[in-house]
Amino acid sequence: MAKSKKTIPMIALRGLTLLPGMKSTFDCVTEKSVGALAAAMAEGRNVFLVSQMDEDAVDPLQDDLFSRGVIAHIHQYMKAADNLARVTVECGPIAELLNMSDAGTCFRAEIARIDHVTDDLPAESKPAMLRVLRDQLRELHRFAGETVYETVDELLKIRKLEVLMEKLPTELPWNWEARQSVLESATLSEVFQVEMQILIMETQADQIRHTFQEKVQERIDKHQKEYVLHEQMAEIREELGERSDPETDADEMRKKVDELVASDEIKEKIRKEINRFENMPIGSQDTNVLRTYLETVLELPWDKRTEDNIDLSHAREVLEKDHYGLEKVKDRVLEALAVRILTGEGNGQIICLVGPPGTGKTSIARSIARALGRKYVRISLGGVHDEAEIRGHRKTYVGAMPGRLVEALRQAQVSNPLMLLDEIDKVSSDYRGDTGAALLEVLDTEQNSHFRDHYVEMPIDLSHVMFIATANNKSTIPLPLLDRMDIIEVSSYTENEKYHIAKDYLIPKQLERNGLKKSQLTIQAAGLRRIIHNYTREAGVRNLERRIGDICRKTARQILEKDEVKVRVTESNLEKYLGPERNPEEDRNRVDQAGIVTGLAWTSVGGVTLQIEVNTMPGKGQLILTGQMGDVMKESARIALTWVRSVATDYQVPEDWFDRHDIHIHIPEGAVPKDGPSAGITMSTAMLSAVSGRKVRADLAMTGEVTLRGQVLMIGGLKEKLLAAKQADIHTVLVPARNQPDVEELSGEITDGLEILYVEEMRDVIRRAFCPDEAGKSAKTKTSKTSKTAKKTLKKTAAADTEKAVKAEKPVKKTKTSEPVNADRLSGKTESASGEMVTGKRKK
Repeated sequence: MAKSKKTIPMIALRGLTLLPGMKSTFDCVTEKSVGALAAAMAEGRNVFLVSQMDEDAVDPLQDDLFSRGVIAHIHQYMKAADNLARVTVECGPIAELLNMSDAGTCFRAEIARIDHVTDDLPAESKPAMLRVLRDQLRELHRFAGETVYETVDELLKIRKLEVLMEKLPTELPWNWEARQSVLESATLSEVFQVEMQILIMETQADQIRHTFQEKVQERIDKHQKEYVLHEQMAEIREELGERSDPETDADEMRKKVDELVASDEIKEKIRKEINRFENMPIGSQDTNVLRTYLETVLELPWDKRTEDNIDLSHAREVLEKDHYGLEKVKDRVLEALAVRILTGEGNGQIICLVGPPGTGKTSIARSIARALGRKYVRISLGGVHDEAEIRGHRKTYVGAMPGRLVEALRQAQVSNPLMLLDEIDKVSSDYRGDTGAALLEVLDTEQNSHFRDHYVEMPIDLSHVMFIATANNKSTIPLPLLDRMDIIEVSSYTENEKYHIAKDYLIPKQLERNGLKKSQLTIQAAGLRRIIHNYTREAGVRNLERRIGDICRKTARQILEKDEVKVRVTESNLEKYLGPERNPEEDRNRVDQAGIVTGLAWTSVGGVTLQIEVNTMPGKGQLILTGQMGDVMKESARIALTWVRSVATDYQVPEDWFDRHDIHIHIPEGAVPKDGPSAGITMSTAMLSAVSGRKVRADLAMTGEVTLRGQVLMIGGLKEKLLAAKQADIHTVLVPARNQPDVEELSGEITDGLEILYVEEMRDVIRRAFCPDEAGKSAKTKTSKTSKTAKKTLKKTAAADTEKAVKAEKPVKKTKTSEPVNADRLSGKTESASGEMVTGKRKK
């Protein structure tokens, strides 16, 4: 009960409640608290400690404080920097807060001291209440942790109710709110009720915590027990050399090994891995890795094969049915199949189909698989730059998997499928390995019978696999790979071939794909040819199939919306379905001009025409090249310049002309990279035309490479180039004489309508390319700037021609310096009006 009133410094505690008899050390951080400590030290070291209701209040009011606190005596006070003080106090009696005031530097509290809590308990009930408290403490003792265990033991030794009730809140680790509720109690009965409630709640919380701990421990013990038992079982099985549980995963794997079509060596290695898997602890990471590995190797076909269809006529029927044209390709494939049928196995040939996109390379491979009755799997190598994609990863790596070849075998489920290596010219290499080098072991028949995948780690026989590769450009295939393959060229389609392909294959395919019947859509022959010529300009037939698909889709909509029974597409209404023509006539020079020559080039998507333009300007003899030329084409330009300078005086060009002029060579479409060894004669002709001012025929195109001496070298891709010339409406083409056998192999469909002229040296090219009136200009028409050296050279050349003719005992008309002189006269050759070459004299 209240005894006396007095005013002393006050400290408001946050998250802390102290009880009589407790010793505590805490920090004071607010100015008011530090000031209260200073005032208490000056006034007798006594301070009033009361808890805040709101822990976050900085300068609390009286309503923010509890009504009861304790009077504490300061034992130690230490002030630190940053207005921080640490104090150690011993708590005395309880006091009730009557009023508080702000003294500026600190809070002061008017308190009434309470020496004792009112004892309202009957004497006869105290033993029973003590027994109840002790029983509750014993219950707490069962579930309490180690930190509380010894404290409860000491409390159970107390035999007086008042002492036990006083010690409980100070000795047990209760929170500040629980202690404050004890402090606020006015009588012993209230204290008893509060403490009993807190003890029951603490006991229940410890009991729940103990139950969860037991469950967790039980689970841990169970796993530990299983681990120990498995280890013991493994030791027992190892000693006995037998098994007692036939239903385990290892037993299932052993059954699969017995059913596996593989050599004894392979089976024995797999069984060793199964034994190792069996003795591993369940749930470990290594167990899961080994399980995945065993499942992979057990799914491989190993020596399981299919029987080939050895009927060559059946293979011919399949190829003829699936593809139109491509006679050379079909013959070459049938030859390879014939050898394979006779020998029973492959003869080491890896077929590589090289050609532009959309020409049927992939579908040819699929047809070969169907003809032989083999499983067909396709591996796309475009953009593959990691060697592990071919050889696989080590199985110890995280996320390891076998290479693409092993995955393809697992997909095929036989060891002798037809495996298509698509886009082999687009493999690359970087810091992760050389993909092309990894493919060497695959495509080398001397090595692939023991191919080792890093994941499988056992030799895999690939010698029974029939490999077929495809590529768009032979030049980008790594040379070691190219050396191991048999190249079959799949050239561009002619317009007639495209017509038959569209009629027999593409239209039925698109009708079925778009849900149309044959009677619902008809595309006339003239309309189909117009689609080929004016809407698709490509080497293959992919865009042609897309345009047919466009017509089918519009037809399907038209049938549903307008209830039309039949749609007929003709040449006249074609724009209704496909819009305006997308491919106008090929851009080419239409007028004879100087410095502009039409060349023919081969690309990975077919043949194209190139307009090579040359212009001259006053300068210092520089050669300017524009139009995204590659290194090979730049070399051709420099060779052409050297040859032109060597013969310039023969065409009335002064010797010092090149020192006073710059030459600019440009190929239009500058954003498109261009390269290749077939533009030499075109550049030389255009350069000589620009330098001499003589016009070149606009209705003529040419292809060929040139040497420093003016010899014309053979080129490749002749079929595509001739098709490009026909598409550009050019009817005269200059071709290297060494390519004459290639021209003779071409079908008449390609060469019909073309005048193919063979050239051996640049003088033949110039004679045929320059306009007739330009090629025959005489020295009389030369400008006054022609040097004297050029005149002397012309005279000497004419005299030499005459002397050669006399020695050959052929009558030759002597050439005067005033007569017309051309390249053919200089070489001792002339051409008749009919184009027939004669030597020594001109036919009249």
